[in-house]
Amino acid sequence: MNFDTFFNQQLNRLRKNGNYRIFADLERCNGSFPKAARHTEGNTQEVTVWCSNDYLGMGQHPKTQAAMHDAIEKCGAGAGGTRNISGTNHFHVLLEKELAGLHGKEAATLFTSGYVSNWSALGTLGARLPGCHIFSDSQNHASIIEGIRHSRAVNHIWKHNDVKGLEYQLRETDPDVPKIIAFESVYSMDGDIAPIADICDMADQYGAMTYLDEVHAVGLYGPHGGGISERDNLAHRLTVIQGTLGKAFGVMGGYITASATLCDFIRSFSSGFIFTTAIPPALAAGAMASIQHLKKSDLERQRQRNNVKTLRDRLDSIGIPYIKNDSHIVPVMVGDAKKCKYISDLLLENYGIYVQPINYPTVPEGTERLRFTPTPLHTPEDIDRLITALSELWSQCALSRACRLDAYGRGVYKTFCT
Repeated sequence: MNFDTFFNQQLNRLRKNGNYRIFADLERCNGSFPKAARHTEGNTQEVTVWCSNDYLGMGQHPKTQAAMHDAIEKCGAGAGGTRNISGTNHFHVLLEKELAGLHGKEAATLFTSGYVSNWSALGTLGARLPGCHIFSDSQNHASIIEGIRHSRAVNHIWKHNDVKGLEYQLRETDPDVPKIIAFESVYSMDGDIAPIADICDMADQYGAMTYLDEVHAVGLYGPHGGGISERDNLAHRLTVIQGTLGKAFGVMGGYITASATLCDFIRSFSSGFIFTTAIPPALAAGAMASIQHLKKSDLERQRQRNNVKTLRDRLDSIGIPYIKNDSHIVPVMVGDAKKCKYISDLLLENYGIYVQPINYPTVPEGTERLRFTPTPLHTPEDIDRLITALSELWSQCALSRACRLDAYGRGVYKTFCT
């Protein structure tokens, strides 16, 4: 077999369908977020980033940076090993205590990323609980899906946010088998929010564990940044709350919080924890500083919400369709892979605006979009430039206006024109 020929055929198919991903060579400008320098073959262009998951700009906050600098001075660059073999630094211990406190849990366990924490924790729970059945929301993240696959547990997929459908599946399952309900609080592509209280009711009724992914909510919701579960006073009803340090907290890493026994169980049996080098102490220190700041400061969250509302109001004023939701995510719907990439390319080349096109397989075909994430640091001038650019490109691509989009079924959208 000519392996490179096969690889190129597959890549060319992606290009033909408009789904081939090109990485922008960006250099974040410290102190100027959301500005970045884009590098292209000897040229440099200043761009405004509109799709960052550094939702609150904490990756460049003075407290975050100062903590990381201090930790490097104290500990050096790396952790020096796995957590089991010389790699547990005092900053890891302090951060795990901080995360447990954030979510009102007994303990926390750190991982190298949010992806790894889902893959490792669900993979371990599903595999080690005898005869386990996992009930997974149909729009769960790839990391949750991979964790369930890795576990080889019986997998039940329930229609997105459909509690009645979940109940039917729970009712039809042997009451004596261990059960886990895995779902997210904020879904990153549509921006909708799970009915957490209703899901917890189902878990109580049918004796299931609850596993909540809060990666797109930690830092952003609740009086202390504990996520939707803190905002709605539900954290105590959840068995496991999982999160990331790489989005609103602005650094890198993932974690779970739960009872001390469950965290010890994962720490003791999860290959994704046991056999990988620990995150550098500086990352742990920076994350801890970010969390501590956002526990006390609501300024960043309020400014972000104001900018989210402003962007939505401005999109409404020019008739650009987006999915309405109760979160901070603004998915502008294009519905065509090639046009989505074309608009993204022109925004970058001609307007200095960077937003990545979201195409299949991240979202279903026909629901391609530009996913905007306004931050507290986007200025009114940034929003003006974005709205002007989108209006011009919408006309150039002959896309419909004056429409609103409602979610319908499994990620399929019907357009209702006014």
